[in-house]
Amino acid sequence: MSIARVDESRSIDHLPKDFEPYVKRWFEDKFKKLTPPQKYSFELIHERRNSLVCSPTGSGKTLSAFLSILNELFLKGDKGELEDKVYCLYVSPLRALGNDIQRNLEKPLEGIKKIAEEMNIKMPEVRSAVRTGDTPSNERQKMLDEPPHILVTTPETLGIILNAPKFKQKLKDINHVIVDEIHSLCDNKRGTHLSLSLERLQAMCDDEFTRIGLSATQAPIQEIANYLVGFENGEPRQCDIVDVSASKELDLKVVSPVEDLIHTSGEVVNSRMYERIDSLVKDHVTTLIFTNTRSATERVVNNLINKDPEYYRGDIGAHHSSMSREKRLNVEESLKDGELKVVVTSTSLELGIDIGYIDLVLQLSSPKGVSRAIQRIGRSGHRLADDPKGRVLVMERGDALECTEMMRCAKNNELDRVRIPTNCLDVLSQHIVGMGCNRKWEVEEAYGMVRKSFNFHKLPREDFEKTLRYVAGEYASLEDQKVYGKIWLDTNEEGKRVFGRRGRMTRVIYMTNIGTIPDQSAYRVHTRDGRFVGTLDEEFLDRLTKGDIFIHGGDTYEFRYARGMKVYVDARPDKAPTVPSWFSEMLPLSYDLGTKIGEFNEKLLEMIENGEDPSDWIRDNYFLDEKTVSSIVSYLDEQYRYVETVPTNKKILVEKNFEHDKINLIFHTIFGRKVNDALCRIFADHASEMLGTNVGMVVDDHGFVLILPRSEMSVEKLLQRVLESDLRETLKKAVRKTELMKRRFRHVASRALMILRSYKGKKLSVGRQQMKSHFLLSACEKIDEEFPIVKETYREIIEDYMDIDNAIDVLNDIEDGSREYDVVETEIPSPFAHDLVIQSQSDLLKLDDKKRRLQQLHHRVMKSIEKEDG
Repeated sequence: MSIARVDESRSIDHLPKDFEPYVKRWFEDKFKKLTPPQKYSFELIHERRNSLVCSPTGSGKTLSAFLSILNELFLKGDKGELEDKVYCLYVSPLRALGNDIQRNLEKPLEGIKKIAEEMNIKMPEVRSAVRTGDTPSNERQKMLDEPPHILVTTPETLGIILNAPKFKQKLKDINHVIVDEIHSLCDNKRGTHLSLSLERLQAMCDDEFTRIGLSATQAPIQEIANYLVGFENGEPRQCDIVDVSASKELDLKVVSPVEDLIHTSGEVVNSRMYERIDSLVKDHVTTLIFTNTRSATERVVNNLINKDPEYYRGDIGAHHSSMSREKRLNVEESLKDGELKVVVTSTSLELGIDIGYIDLVLQLSSPKGVSRAIQRIGRSGHRLADDPKGRVLVMERGDALECTEMMRCAKNNELDRVRIPTNCLDVLSQHIVGMGCNRKWEVEEAYGMVRKSFNFHKLPREDFEKTLRYVAGEYASLEDQKVYGKIWLDTNEEGKRVFGRRGRMTRVIYMTNIGTIPDQSAYRVHTRDGRFVGTLDEEFLDRLTKGDIFIHGGDTYEFRYARGMKVYVDARPDKAPTVPSWFSEMLPLSYDLGTKIGEFNEKLLEMIENGEDPSDWIRDNYFLDEKTVSSIVSYLDEQYRYVETVPTNKKILVEKNFEHDKINLIFHTIFGRKVNDALCRIFADHASEMLGTNVGMVVDDHGFVLILPRSEMSVEKLLQRVLESDLRETLKKAVRKTELMKRRFRHVASRALMILRSYKGKKLSVGRQQMKSHFLLSACEKIDEEFPIVKETYREIIEDYMDIDNAIDVLNDIEDGSREYDVVETEIPSPFAHDLVIQSQSDLLKLDDKKRRLQQLHHRVMKSIEKEDG
C-alpha cells in the first residue's frame, strides 16, 4: 500500500545512530527525550521517505522535520559536497509563519555550531533565508549569488521562482520539500496552485524529492497524504503517516455566564459574560481570546479596558486581519516576550506562529468546527508537561447545543473532513502559461504531468484541451474583448502537438498576475435617487440578492442591484433586516459537526420520548458546567413539548409558520451554512416557479427559511419537484443572475489571466476589472456553455462556496427513505426556529432587541404549551 500509517515498530527513543555527533550532543543537551512526532519522524525523514506528520501544536513536529535535513546538510558539508544550491524548500501558508520558522531555524544552527566548536569540529556553514513578496530586490539578488540551502517561502512566491530564469536553476537538486499547516492549504485554491507547482518543480529536478507535511488537525488524513505526495503512473506515491494528534489531553469545558439564557436580560448576560472573562483572565498568566468576527474582537478589548483600566491598559492587545501588518507584528512580539496578559483575536492567530506561552484559550461562542476548535485551543499548553486548556463561553441555547457536541468531538479527536478542490480550470490556465514560459512542452507530456497532482489526477482530457485552446487564444471572439493568447500551440515535425510562450510580454504577465487570492475592494452604496450611503465589503455583497434588507449606519435599506463598484439601494426605514451586518464575517458550521449535533439530538429525543431526564447522561458524557446542562435540557424539552419532535440527523423538520400575509417555510436542516445555502436556493427556485412569484430566503447553519406569500403551498409537492430535478443544473440556474456569479466570474477570470490585474506596470482597479468581467461573461457563454472559465465559476460556487455534494446526499437519503421528514404547522415559530427567524429580523449588535424578541417568542410558546397541557 502506497499510503500507510506507521505503528509502534517504527518508534525510536534516541536520534538515529549515524547522526553527526555535534547534532546529537546539541539535541541531547537541550531536550530530555524525544516528543511523540520525533519518535517516528526522525528515522523516516532520515531514510528519505515521504511523511505526513499530524501532532498537536507545540509538540516539536517542526524540529522533527528539520533536524534530519540539517544533519544531512552537515554531512554533505563534511564530505565537501555542499554546493551553492537550494536543498530544502519550506512552504508556509503565511508570510509571518515563514519569518517565524526562519528565526526558529537560526537558534538550532547557532546552538549546533557552538557545540561543534566545543568539540573542535569545523562545522560546515548551512544557510537559510526567507523569500516572499516582502523580500527586497537586493536580498533576492544576494540569494541568486549565494543561494540558501534552506529556502522558506509561500505558495505564491514558489510559483514565481519556478519561472525566474536564473534562480530556478538553483532548485534542480532539491532533496526535501516541507509543507507546513497543510490542512489550511489543501482545502482551497492556494493549495491547488501549490500542488501543481510541486509537480512542476519535480519535473525540473534531477531526482525525486522527499515530501513532508505538517499540521495539528488533518482529516481525512489519507486523502491529505495523497494531496501531499501526488500520483505517479496513476497511483499515489509512497507516504508514511505519523498520526500522534491525540498525544496531549485537552482540558475543555463549555460554560454559560448565567443560569437562564432566555429570561435573563441582554444587559445582565453581557455584564456577567465580562465578569466571567475577567475572572478567567486573572486566574491565568496569559490568555488568548478568540471571537468569530473582527468587530467583536475590538468590542471585547474596549469593554475589558473599561471594566478594569488599571489591570488591562497596556497589557491587552487586539489582533485581526483588518489591522496593519506592523500592529499585528507588535502584538505577536509582545505576546511572545510575555509583555501582554491577554490578546483578543478573530481568526488571525489560529495558525502556528510562535506567540510564546499561553495557559488558557477562551473562545467566545462557537468556532463552528471541531478542527478549528482544536487548532485554537492547541495554541495553549506548549510546554511538554502541560496540556492545552480551553473554555468556550456560550450566550444562547442554540450555541450551547452546538458547542456541547463540538467539545466532545474535540476531546475524542473526531475531526471535520476537509474538502479538497479538484480540476480548478482557472489555476490550470495560470500554470499552463507558466509552463510555456519555461520551455516547449509536448501536450501529452504536459497533460501527464498535470495529472500527477492530486487536485488534477482525474482531469478529463476534454477539459484540459479546452483550457489549452483558451490559453492559446483560439477563440477569435475573445480578441474583441482584448483577451489574447499567452501561448502558441502547434504540431512539430514529428507530428506531436507542442506549446510554448507567445511573445516577450507573456512572462511579465505571468509574474505580475500570479496567485489565487482575488483583489478585494469596498463597494460604494447609493440610493437610487442619488444619495451616498457608505461602503460595503465584497464578501457581504456576495450574500445579497435583490430584495434583501440590511442595516447600514443604523438605517435599513433594500438591495436593488449593483453596477461596477456601485451598489444601488432603496431606503426602507420601516422594514426589518433580512441579512445581519456581521453575516459575511461568520465562519460556517462544518457539515460533519452538523451531523454530529443531529445525532446528539436524536439520543436526547429518544430519552425524552421515554420519559427520562437526560441531564445525568449529559453530565457523564460531555464537558459542561451545570448552567449549560440546564439550558440544553430545557431547550430540547420545550421543542418536543411544542411540536412533539426535534430535528435530528435522520429526521428533517419542516415548519409551516403562518405570519400575517406570508408563510415562513422553515427547514430545520442541521448541516451547516454551505449545504443549507445550496438546499435553500434549489428549493427557492422551484417554489418560485410553482407560485409564479419571487421567494425570500434566509440561510443559517441550522436551517433555512423560504418566505412565501400566504397560499396553499404543499411541502410534499415542492419536495417531489426538487427530487425529480437535476439538482446541479437547478443550482446553477439559481445562481446565474446573482451578484455572487458576477463577482466569482471576475475572480476566476483573473486567476486564469483573462483579466489582468497588472499590465505594463499599471494596476487595473477592481471596478474596471468588474466592468470588464461583465462583458467577458456574456462573451464566454456565447462561445460555449462549458467554456473553461464559466465552468470553473459554477464549480467554485456550488462546490467550494456552497456544498452541492452533501446537499445531494441529504436529498438522496430522503428519496430512499433513510432520512425522514416531518411537516408541522405553527402560529408561533418553534423554539429551534427562534434564532433563525430572529436572525432574519435583527442585527447582532442590537443585543437587547434580540434578547427581547427571543423572550417574547419563548413566552408565547410556553403559554401555548401550558394551554395544551392544561
